Amino acid sequence: MELVGSPLTATYAHPRSTPTKFLPAISTMASSYKNRFPYYPLPQSISLPWMPSAYYKTAAINPTLAPFSKSSQGLTPSRMLPFVSNRTTLFTRYTPDDWYRSNLTNYKASETSRHNAERLRVDTSRMIQDKYQQTKKTQVESTKNLGERVNDIEFWKSELCRELDEMIGETNALTDMKKRLERALAETEAPLQVAQECLLHREKRMGIDLVHDDVEKQLFTEVDVIRSCQERMQRYLDKAKAQLASNRAAQHELERDLANKQAAHRIDDKCHHLRNTSDGISYYRGVERVDATISVPESWAKFTDDNILRSQSERAASAKLRDNIENLLVVMANEMWRQFNTVNVAFTNRIAETADAKSKIQTHLAKTLQEIFQIEMNIEAIRKAIRDKGPPLKVAQTRLDERTRRPNVELCRDTAQLRLVNEVHEIDETIQSLQQRLRDAEDTLQMLVRAKSVLEHDLAVKANSLFIDQEKCMGMRKTFPSTVRLVGYV
Repeated sequence: MELVGSPLTATYAHPRSTPTKFLPAISTMASSYKNRFPYYPLPQSISLPWMPSAYYKTAAINPTLAPFSKSSQGLTPSRMLPFVSNRTTLFTRYTPDDWYRSNLTNYKASETSRHNAERLRVDTSRMIQDKYQQTKKTQVESTKNLGERVNDIEFWKSELCRELDEMIGETNALTDMKKRLERALAETEAPLQVAQECLLHREKRMGIDLVHDDVEKQLFTEVDVIRSCQERMQRYLDKAKAQLASNRAAQHELERDLANKQAAHRIDDKCHHLRNTSDGISYYRGVERVDATISVPESWAKFTDDNILRSQSERAASAKLRDNIENLLVVMANEMWRQFNTVNVAFTNRIAETADAKSKIQTHLAKTLQEIFQIEMNIEAIRKAIRDKGPPLKVAQTRLDERTRRPNVELCRDTAQLRLVNEVHEIDETIQSLQQRLRDAEDTLQMLVRAKSVLEHDLAVKANSLFIDQEKCMGMRKTFPSTVRLVGYV
């Protein structure tokens, strides 16, 4: 049973509505008009502004209960306290300020939505117009670029046609100097074989003599010169007897490039004349992501230019072969003769240097042997000096040991005691210095022995190098084909 004057619980009153600061959600849907005031339970800790604060406080004076009577039996709490239920119902309503604020909120939201919609419509119209102009401008630029591309292809087509006609005319002018080139090429095999065998023999040199000296450089140069001459003669010989095949290769490249240019011209010209109302246009989804290109404008132009330059080079070589073959053979014969003489001079100088080095090595070897003998004598003297320091050390240490047996106060640290201690230290230091000197002498001896071994090995190496250069290599380089044979007359 509730006391009179105290607040009722939720059992006897309607549920509390939301405070004034919790407004209902604003929506344009029909559901927002059906449930105008949704139910939000009011926390008991929140006090309404119009409720007296004393209402929630406990009264200081306890009310006096009426005596229990039969008239109060069977009555419900609501009948007993009707005024409390009415006040509770009053607290569930909104204030007029809440109602006005809710309306203002709805007006502002509606105005904002209309403003955003209007701005979206204006921006959309402007964007559609801008995109139309941009698309139109892009299509015009693409058409212009296609037209320029067609003109570029036409230019290179004309260049290819002109070069192809000249190449076909040059292909028919090759019949001369075939046999002379073949004979001259055959005569270069013997000098090349000699130079290669000299290099092979010189690979048998040992140790430090495997040096990339002037002889080896000149031999490599001789091989390069002979091979260069052979390559040039072979190149001109191939042009003389099979220039038609070389010309056909260049001609094939020109024809293939020309065919590609014609196909590309046909395709680009078709693309250049396509319009929005043309037949045959369609959607090709994802084609803009397919990049099948293998060149750029620079490499594309360079490819055709390289083909034309290659054809011009072939024609120039053919013309030079027909006009200057005689002078070329003479120049190559002079180059090979000049390099042959240079290699012989280098061999002579190297043989003299090797012989001089061999003589000096023999001198140094004799001096090294003498020094080894001297250092061995010195090592023996040091060892004897170390052995001689043994007895004095024993005497000094024995004296010190005996003096330790002096009785009582006689164990005096006198001058004799100090001198004996110093004597032991001096002898120890002397022995240590002699032992260090002995180790230095032994290291020096080992160094001399290694030097002796190196000199002996180097002497054998120099003797082997002299035999290879003087006997084997120079023995093969006594003859060389004559100029008449090198130019192909014999």
